[in-house]
Order: sequence, then C-alpha cells, then structure tokens
Amino acid sequence: MDPRSEVLLRQAELFSGELLLAGLPADDLLGRLPNARGWSWHAGEHQRLQARFPERCAFAAEAPAGRFDSAVLFLPKSRELCDYLLNALAARLPGRPLFLVGEKRAGIERAARQLAPLGEVRKLDSARHCQLWQVRVDNCPPAPELHALAQHFELDLDDGPLQVVSLPGVFSHGRLDRGTALLLDKLDGLPCGRLLDFGCGAGIVGAALKRRYPASEVVMLDVDAFAVESSRLTLAANGLQAEVIAGDGIDAAPGECAAIISNPPFHQGVHTSYEASETLLQRAASHLQSGGELRLVANAFLRYPPLIEAHLGRCETLIEADGFRIYRARRS
Repeated sequence: MDPRSEVLLRQAELFSGELLLAGLPADDLLGRLPNARGWSWHAGEHQRLQARFPERCAFAAEAPAGRFDSAVLFLPKSRELCDYLLNALAARLPGRPLFLVGEKRAGIERAARQLAPLGEVRKLDSARHCQLWQVRVDNCPPAPELHALAQHFELDLDDGPLQVVSLPGVFSHGRLDRGTALLLDKLDGLPCGRLLDFGCGAGIVGAALKRRYPASEVVMLDVDAFAVESSRLTLAANGLQAEVIAGDGIDAAPGECAAIISNPPFHQGVHTSYEASETLLQRAASHLQSGGELRLVANAFLRYPPLIEAHLGRCETLIEADGFRIYRARRS
C-alpha cells in the first residue's frame, strides 16, 4: 500500500460519502473505500486500476462528470498542475471538504499553502513521511478552463516556425529543454515509414517529424493525459495530423516502426526513475522493422550504449554537448 494511501486510511471515517480520488496510486485504496471513484492522468496506473476495479476510475486531463461529496488530491510534482487540479476540484465542492495528501519530500507543506484561498486550512495527520491537509471550500473558485492555462511559444526551426502548446504538468512546461533542442538538430536522414515519438510531451519532436517527413505516418506516445492533450494542441496549432496515443511505455507502441525517436522520461511522479527508458532500449528492436533506427537524447553520464548494443546493435554517438548525447542505432 502506498504510504499516502495509508495516511488516508488512518482517517477513513472522513470518507464515507461519495469520494473522488484524484491522481491516486495503483494500490488497494479503491478496494478499501467502496464509495470512492478515481481520476488518473497516468495511463499505466489507470490500466492497473481498471483491471482490479472496473469502471471505477477515469483517465483524462479533466475531472470526470458527476457529483461527489469530497475529493482527495494526491500531490502532483508540478506546482502549476497542482493549482489547476485544486481549483478544478474546489469548483465542484462548494461548502464541502477538499483534501490534499503528499510526501514531505515532495513539498506537501508548501503545496498546502495553495489551499488557503479556498477557506480555512487544517493539517489532519502526519505519518509515513506524508501529511494530510483539509480545507472546507467556502470560497468556491470558478471552474478553470484547461486550454486557457496553456503556454504558447514558437520555435524557429530550419523549415520555419513551429508553434508549441504546453499544458500545466507537461515536461519542460512553456519552454524548450536543451536535450530536445539537440535532438531537433539531428532528425535528418531517418528511414521512410512509421515514425514513433516516444514520450512525446508537448509534441515538439512529433510535430517537427511530421512537418519534415510529411509522407511518413507519425505516432506520438506518452503516459500522461496532459502530455497527450498538449501534443494534440501542438499538432492542431501547426495544421498537422498524427496519431497521439496514451500508453505506459514502449509496450503500448505499434510495431513495424521505421524509427523511434525519443527524449525519454526519467521521472515517475516526484521520483527519479529510468525504468521506462531502460525498457525502451531493451525492447525497441521488437517495435522496429528490419533496418529500423532508434535515435534518442540522454544525459551523458547514463551508461546507455552497452544496453543499446546488447539489445539492438552498434551504438553511434551523433553529438555530445551541454551534458547530453544523441545516440543512434539500427536494427540489423
């Protein structure tokens, strides 16, 4: 059981009514709280919850429809995302309680200050290195419009400007990170066929691929509902069409790809995790056609070349700069 869930269950008498659990972990919490429903924006956790508790958890970037008596928000990593989620939930809870739970090292005490505009805030519990806070929503905010919170910026690429639409919580929100910038400069010479942008984020790489290779099918994959929505908005802003799918890791990707291009994720919530990246390297060959290519950017200190060569083929470093490397390998 996740320690945040354990803290909630210490106060289980507070959650007897219809309850919405937002950003919940994929543990047994829904089984312990029979009147609860879940709202997840992580495709993998949602899939695991659906398997155990069918029809009790929604996957989306916006809160599910229906009335609830209270809601619990599991603290997300991004402050901007936390602000959006708190307001989206509070707008549905006039005069009713809203709870915030999270780990101390994730900044729960700082985040609890974001509850203050809604009403009187109380700390209910502190255990398992986590804290549980409550506010009665006496100052009900208007429901936030997610798309209105997007940050728009323009990238000056060789083939013209690219419009980017970034939603709260998406990697490198509102700006171009250095790793992706390096990758954008190394997209030439890709083989013809299906191109997969793995971990598409705000859709920068996928949109750039579709514009550079208009005859190729482009598929964009991310585990996060806000990233999936951002990618769709970025494509629309540039008049481009590509398939955007939500899925947990490379196993959710189609097969027979001509190339997989990625700035792979290395966080699971607030925790550093290279599992998705390492699984990509181990299984990329099964999603590539013969002669298909893997091209990705990674921190230079990560020992990815031996892993790539063990599972795919000879690994070539295209460039090293600013602490990053661009790797290329082909399936034989």
